[in-house]
Amino acid sequence: STRDEFHWMNELNKAAAVMTTETGIIPRALSKPLAQGVAKVIEDGEKPGAKRPKDYLPYEPLLLAAAGPDASRLHSGRSRQDILPTILRAMQRDRTLDLIDALDQVRDKLQALAVKNVKTIVPAYTNGVQAQPTTYAHLLGGYQSAFQRDAQRLREAYPRLNLSPLGSAVLGTSSFPVDRKRLAELLGFAGVAENSYDATQLSTRDVSMELDAIAANMALTVGAFVQDVHAQYHQVEPWLLLREGDLTRPSSIMPQKRNPNALNVVRLAASTVVGGATTYMIQSHNVMPGMPDYKRDQSHKTLEDATRMLKLFGQMLDGIVVNPERALAEVNAEYSTTTELADVLQREADVPFRAGHHFASELVTFGRANKLKPAEIAFKDAQRIYADSIAHFKLPQGNTLPLTEVRFRESLSAEGMIAASKGIGGPQESEVKRLQGEAAARLSKDRDWTKGARQSLSEAQKKLNDAFGKLMN
Repeated sequence: STRDEFHWMNELNKAAAVMTTETGIIPRALSKPLAQGVAKVIEDGEKPGAKRPKDYLPYEPLLLAAAGPDASRLHSGRSRQDILPTILRAMQRDRTLDLIDALDQVRDKLQALAVKNVKTIVPAYTNGVQAQPTTYAHLLGGYQSAFQRDAQRLREAYPRLNLSPLGSAVLGTSSFPVDRKRLAELLGFAGVAENSYDATQLSTRDVSMELDAIAANMALTVGAFVQDVHAQYHQVEPWLLLREGDLTRPSSIMPQKRNPNALNVVRLAASTVVGGATTYMIQSHNVMPGMPDYKRDQSHKTLEDATRMLKLFGQMLDGIVVNPERALAEVNAEYSTTTELADVLQREADVPFRAGHHFASELVTFGRANKLKPAEIAFKDAQRIYADSIAHFKLPQGNTLPLTEVRFRESLSAEGMIAASKGIGGPQESEVKRLQGEAAARLSKDRDWTKGARQSLSEAQKKLNDAFGKLMN
C-alpha cells in the first residue's frame, strides 16, 4: 500500500540523483546535499498523517524545502509528461505481478479440484440445455486452459510494460545528456521505451489498455464459471453446491434458504473488472495524444480489482461441494448419450450417421412422451422404433436393430460414452490425467517466471539503494 505515487516519485528522484551525478549534469559537490534532501522527503512522508502528494507539482516544494533551490536540478531533462508514465508503469508492474500470482493460485485450486473429480460424471450444457456427459475434471480442465492463456497473455504483455519512459521529457527529450538506460536499470526496467513521443503520449494508452483487456477477459471466464455453478445451485436437487458457512447467507425471513453469497460477490467483482476496463477504453477513445484523460490511475485500479476478484474466486473454489451420485443421476435422467448410440451404429454396424441420428431422435421422442429414462426403455420398443424410423432410408442391412440388448444399453450409458472417447483432449480418464500433468508442469514453470521477475526487481532495488547510499555518504 505504501508503493504509491509518492513512493515512486522518491524512487525516481533517487535514480535521478545517481544518474545526474554520474553524467555530470549535477556537480558532484551538490550530490550529497541533494540526496540528503530526497532522503528527508522520504522520511517525512512515512510519518503518521504526512502529506504524500500524487503529482510532481505539489511534491517538488517538499524537496525544495528539504534541500533548497538546487534540488530542482534533479528535474533536469524531465517533465511531468515522462514522470507520470514512468510511475504508472511501475505501479502497473507491481499490480501485474500481483495479478499473475493470484491467477496462478486460482489455477492451482482448479487443479486440486480436478484431481479429485477425474471419474465424477456430470452433465455439460450447450444453449443452456444438457448436451453430453463429461467428467467434472474435464470441465474444470477447460477453465484451466482458459486461465492458462490469460497467464500467458500477462507474461507476454509484461516485457512491453517493463520499459521506462523516463528521460523523454515532454516528448522530444532535452539538451541534457540524460542516460535513459541508466535510469531504467536503476528502476528495474528491462530497457527504455525508445521513441520519446510514443513513450510519453501513446504507449501510456495502449499498454494500459492491453493489461485491462486481459483482466477483463479473465473476468469473463470467472463470470462463466459462476453461472455454471449458479445453474445448479438453484435446482431443487443440485449436484453442485457451496459449503455452508462463510460462502452462504441465510434469508432474513425464510428459514429454508441458503443464499449463494459467494456467487453474488464474485460475479459482482467480475463485473467491476469488466466495467473498469470498459471505462478506461471510453476515457481513452477519441482523445488526442497529450491529454490527461488516459494518464491517471484508472488502469491500475482495474488490475487491483482483478486481483481481488481472483482471490474471492479462489475462496469460492475452496468451498465447492460436488455430489457425484446426484450428478450421474441427472445425466441418466436425460438423453444426452444418444449421440454415442448413433456413433456406435455407424462404427459397428455401418449404419450412416444421419440414419442412426434419426433413430436416436425418435427414441428420445418416445422416451420423453412416455416419461421414461433412457435405461427404462424396453429393448423391444427400441427394436420397433428402429424399424419404423429407419425404413425410409432403405439400408442394405434392413430394418432390424443391429445391436444386442447389452450393447444397446452400453451405448446409452454415460460411463460407456466417456470411456469410448478417443479424441485428443476428451473426457476419457487417460486424456484428463495427461492434460492435468501438463497443466501442473506449466503452472510450475509460470511460477518460476514470476519469481524471476520479482527477483529482478529486488536486485534492481538493491542496486539503486546502494548507489544512492554512496551519494549520501
